[in-house]
Amino acid sequence: MSRRIYEPGPKLEILFRALADRTRLRLLNLMRDQELCVCYFVQILQTTQPKISRHLAYLRRAGIVSARRQGTWMHYRILLPQDARAAGILKEVLASLGEDREMQRDLLRLNAACCAPQKFVSLLDAPPPVRLAGQFAEGGLGRE
Repeated sequence: MSRRIYEPGPKLEILFRALADRTRLRLLNLMRDQELCVCYFVQILQTTQPKISRHLAYLRRAGIVSARRQGTWMHYRILLPQDARAAGILKEVLASLGEDREMQRDLLRLNAACCAPQKFVSLLDAPPPVRLAGQFAEGGLGRE
Protein backbone atom coordinates (compact mmCIF):
# COMPACT_ATOMS: atom_id res chain seq x y z
CA MET A 1 0.00 0.00 0.00
CA SER A 2 1.56 3.29 -1.03
CA ARG A 3 1.15 6.47 0.95
CA ARG A 4 0.23 9.56 -0.95
CA ILE A 5 2.76 12.31 -0.36
CA TYR A 6 1.47 15.87 -0.37
CA GLU A 7 3.40 18.10 -2.72
CA PRO A 8 2.66 21.79 -2.33
CA GLY A 9 1.47 23.15 -5.63
CA PRO A 10 1.35 26.64 -7.05
CA LYS A 11 -1.79 27.51 -5.06
CA LEU A 12 -0.04 26.88 -1.75
CA GLU A 13 2.90 28.98 -2.90
CA ILE A 14 0.51 31.81 -3.81
CA LEU A 15 -1.09 31.56 -0.35
CA PHE A 16 2.28 31.87 1.37
CA ARG A 17 3.19 34.86 -0.80
CA ALA A 18 -0.13 36.50 0.06
CA LEU A 19 0.56 35.98 3.77
CA ALA A 20 4.13 37.28 3.53
CA ASP A 21 3.22 40.97 3.62
CA ARG A 22 2.43 42.96 6.79
CA THR A 23 -0.21 45.15 5.12
CA ARG A 24 -2.05 42.11 3.77
CA LEU A 25 -1.94 40.49 7.22
CA ARG A 26 -3.41 43.65 8.72
CA LEU A 27 -6.21 43.59 6.13
CA LEU A 28 -6.99 39.95 6.89
CA ASN A 29 -6.97 40.70 10.60
CA LEU A 30 -9.61 43.40 10.13
CA MET A 31 -11.78 41.08 8.02
CA ARG A 32 -11.52 38.08 10.33
CA ASP A 33 -15.22 38.02 11.28
CA GLN A 34 -16.76 40.72 9.15
CA GLU A 35 -17.16 42.17 5.72
CA LEU A 36 -15.64 45.63 5.36
CA CYS A 37 -15.73 48.48 2.90
CA VAL A 38 -12.42 49.75 1.49
CA CYS A 39 -12.89 53.10 3.20
CA TYR A 40 -12.49 51.43 6.61
CA PHE A 41 -9.19 49.86 5.59
CA VAL A 42 -7.91 53.23 4.39
CA GLN A 43 -8.94 54.92 7.64
CA ILE A 44 -7.71 52.24 10.03
CA LEU A 45 -4.40 51.48 8.30
CA GLN A 46 -3.87 55.18 7.51
CA THR A 47 -2.65 54.54 4.01
CA THR A 48 -3.83 55.35 0.50
CA GLN A 49 -6.78 53.76 -1.26
CA PRO A 50 -4.67 52.63 -4.27
CA LYS A 51 -2.25 50.79 -1.94
CA ILE A 52 -5.14 49.11 -0.10
CA SER A 53 -6.82 48.14 -3.38
CA ARG A 54 -3.57 46.66 -4.73
CA HIS A 55 -3.17 44.48 -1.63
CA LEU A 56 -6.84 43.43 -1.69
CA ALA A 57 -6.44 42.45 -5.35
CA TYR A 58 -3.45 40.29 -4.39
CA LEU A 59 -5.51 38.57 -1.70
CA ARG A 60 -8.34 38.02 -4.19
CA ARG A 61 -5.96 36.45 -6.72
CA ALA A 62 -4.73 34.16 -3.94
CA GLY A 63 -8.33 33.07 -3.45
CA ILE A 64 -8.61 34.05 0.21
CA VAL A 65 -10.70 37.22 -0.14
CA SER A 66 -13.88 37.92 -2.08
CA ALA A 67 -15.46 41.23 -3.03
CA ARG A 68 -18.95 42.45 -3.71
CA ARG A 69 -20.16 45.80 -4.95
CA GLN A 70 -22.98 47.71 -3.29
CA GLY A 71 -23.56 50.87 -5.28
CA THR A 72 -20.27 52.76 -5.21
CA TRP A 73 -18.93 50.74 -2.28
CA MET A 74 -16.74 47.63 -2.49
CA HIS A 75 -17.00 45.18 0.42
CA TYR A 76 -14.40 42.51 1.18
CA ARG A 77 -14.45 39.35 3.28
CA ILE A 78 -12.23 36.33 3.87
CA LEU A 79 -12.79 33.10 1.94
CA LEU A 80 -11.62 29.76 3.19
CA PRO A 81 -9.48 27.94 0.59
CA GLN A 82 -10.92 24.70 -0.83
CA ASP A 83 -7.69 22.83 -0.02
CA ALA A 84 -7.87 21.57 3.58
CA ARG A 85 -4.16 22.18 4.23
CA ALA A 86 -4.33 25.74 2.88
CA ALA A 87 -7.49 26.36 4.94
CA GLY A 88 -5.70 25.11 8.06
CA ILE A 89 -2.74 27.39 7.40
CA LEU A 90 -4.99 30.40 6.93
CA LYS A 91 -6.93 29.65 10.13
CA GLU A 92 -3.70 29.32 12.12
CA VAL A 93 -2.32 32.58 10.74
CA LEU A 94 -5.56 34.43 11.51
CA ALA A 95 -5.63 33.03 15.04
CA SER A 96 -2.03 34.08 15.67
CA LEU A 97 -2.67 37.65 14.48
CA GLY A 98 -4.72 38.27 17.62
CA GLU A 99 -1.54 38.11 19.69
CA ASP A 100 0.18 40.91 17.76
CA ARG A 101 -0.03 44.39 19.34
CA GLU A 102 -0.35 46.26 16.05
CA MET A 103 -3.18 43.95 14.98
CA GLN A 104 -4.91 44.53 18.32
CA ARG A 105 -4.59 48.31 17.86
CA ASP A 106 -6.07 48.04 14.37
CA LEU A 107 -9.11 46.21 15.78
CA LEU A 108 -9.53 48.84 18.49
CA ARG A 109 -9.42 51.61 15.87
CA LEU A 110 -11.97 49.72 13.77
CA ASN A 111 -14.31 49.33 16.75
CA ALA A 112 -13.98 53.05 17.49
CA ALA A 113 -14.69 53.92 13.85
CA CYS A 114 -17.76 51.67 13.77
CA CYS A 115 -19.16 53.03 17.02
CA ALA A 116 -18.48 56.69 16.21
CA PRO A 117 -17.98 57.18 12.45
CA GLN A 118 -18.50 60.95 12.91
CA LYS A 119 -14.95 61.04 14.32
CA PHE A 120 -13.68 59.94 10.91
CA VAL A 121 -14.78 62.32 8.15
CA SER A 122 -14.04 59.77 5.42
CA LEU A 123 -16.48 57.30 7.02
CA LEU A 124 -19.53 59.55 7.43
CA ASP A 125 -21.46 58.08 4.48
CA ALA A 126 -19.82 54.66 4.54
CA PRO A 127 -21.91 51.57 5.12
CA PRO A 128 -21.11 49.91 8.46
CA PRO A 129 -19.18 46.63 8.54
CA VAL A 130 -21.32 43.50 8.26
CA ARG A 131 -20.69 40.95 11.00
CA LEU A 132 -20.37 37.41 9.60
CA ALA A 133 -21.81 34.69 11.82
CA GLY A 134 -19.50 31.94 13.01
CA GLN A 135 -16.47 33.11 11.06
CA PHE A 136 -14.03 30.93 13.02
CA ALA A 137 -16.40 28.14 13.95
CA GLU A 138 -15.82 24.85 12.13
CA GLY A 139 -16.58 25.55 8.49
CA GLY A 140 -17.46 29.13 9.39
CA LEU A 141 -15.15 30.99 7.04
CA GLY A 142 -16.93 31.74 3.80
CA ARG A 143 -16.48 29.70 0.65
CA GLU A 144 -17.53 30.57 -2.85
